[in-house]
Amino acid sequence: MAVLLSTKPATMEDWRTALLAEDPGLDIRMFPDAGDPAAIEAAVVWTSHDMAELRRYPNLRLIVSMGAGVDHLLRPPGPPPGVPVARLKDARLTQGMTEWAVLNVLRFHRQDLEYRALQAERRWEELPAPETSSRRVGILGLGELGGAAAAALLALGFPVMGWSRAPKQRPGVECFHGPVGFDTMLGRSDVLLCLLPLTPETRGILNRRALGLLPRGAYLLNAARGGHVVQEELLAALESGQVAGAALDVFEPEPLPSDHPFWAHPRVVMTPHAASITIPSSAAPQVVENLRRARTGRPLINLVDLGAGY
Repeated sequence: MAVLLSTKPATMEDWRTALLAEDPGLDIRMFPDAGDPAAIEAAVVWTSHDMAELRRYPNLRLIVSMGAGVDHLLRPPGPPPGVPVARLKDARLTQGMTEWAVLNVLRFHRQDLEYRALQAERRWEELPAPETSSRRVGILGLGELGGAAAAALLALGFPVMGWSRAPKQRPGVECFHGPVGFDTMLGRSDVLLCLLPLTPETRGILNRRALGLLPRGAYLLNAARGGHVVQEELLAALESGQVAGAALDVFEPEPLPSDHPFWAHPRVVMTPHAASITIPSSAAPQVVENLRRARTGRPLINLVDLGAGY
C-alpha cells in the first residue's frame, strides 16, 4: 500500500519517520511527489490539502485526517465518493487541548489581563480575590476533548456545564442539549469554551444573539474552528463590555491578516491554531493501525460520519 503524506513542510519528515517506525514496510510518498497515482491507496493529510486533488488516485481506499477536526476534508468538493475518512483521537492531542483550556480559564479567572495592565503601569494594586466555586464554566461540545477539559476544570473546583446536540452524561457535569439547553447554559456561563465540530449547523453559532445570552462580563474561549465565531459581532460584544475578554486559537481566515483588530485588542489573547498540535510519534500507531485495517478490509477506528460532519 502506497501512502500519500501531505502536511506542512516543516513536519513532513517527522510524520514520515514516525509512520516508518511503526511499519518499516510502508511505501510513503511525500506530496507533491506521489508517483504513479494508481499506486496510492491511502492519504494522510492535513488542512492545506485540496480534496479535489485526491480524485487523481483511482485506488484510494482511506483518508486519514492528521487531527481531531475534519471540516477541512468536507469542504467542497469533499472526499472522493465512497472513500472512508478517519480522524485522530490521540491522548497527547487531548492533553494539549485540556492544557490550553485550563490555562485560559485560569488566565481570566485569576485576572491576568488586569494584573498585566497594572504591571505595565508600574502600579502595585491588589484586586479582589476571585471565588472559584462561583465561576461557572460552560463547554460547547462534550466529546473526547470537551469531556477531558470538563474533568480537569471540575478537579480545580469550577462548576462545569456542558452542551451537546444530543443528550449526554458526564460525571459531575450539568449537561444540556438541544436549542433550549443551549440558551439555558449560555445564560449561566461566566466562561464559555467552544470545542464543537464545525458543521453547517454550528457555523456562526457564536454570534450576536449567543453572546448576548451570556452574563454580562463573561469570557469566551474558542479552540474549535474560526467559523464558529462571527468575528465582527464578537468585537462589538468586547467593545460594549458584554464579553470581558476572549482567548482565541482559531480564525477565519488563517493566518489572520496582520491588520485584523484582534491582533492589538487589549481584551483578546491569541494563539496561532496551536492549542493542541498533533505529535506524529504519538499519533502514528493509530494511523498505521487504520492503514492495516483498510488493507485487510476490517472495520476502521475513529471513522467519520460524513453525514454528521464529525
